[in-house]
Amino acid sequence: MPASAGIVAQVDQSRQRMRVYVNGALSHDWPVSTARSGYVTPNGNFRVGLMAPMWRSHKYHGSPMPHAMFFRGGYAIHGTYSVGQLGRRASHGCVRLAPGHASRLFSLARSYGGASVVIRR
Repeated sequence: MPASAGIVAQVDQSRQRMRVYVNGALSHDWPVSTARSGYVTPNGNFRVGLMAPMWRSHKYHGSPMPHAMFFRGGYAIHGTYSVGQLGRRASHGCVRLAPGHASRLFSLARSYGGASVVIRR
């Protein structure tokens, strides 16, 4: 469990799960989708930069990215309407969440002035 204050989103790519910690206490545990075969979700420690309530991908034909939280270049945590794919690798590299979960994480990050993102294999 992270000891740091604020919001920490931990992504476990092997389990396709995200754990969200608020001030060091586990608050949420959600299914995600990370990169499918042929694509990469970067591992490492990041800080959320740009946050957009609604974003459209410039790279993938204007695909909707609700509650986008960019953590490295074009990589973001965002909502997906393909909820049936959550829990398995399905993205082009972003971390996908159910729309309600993405909205909740976005609200938490906004109220705490940002969030840390930790992604592991």
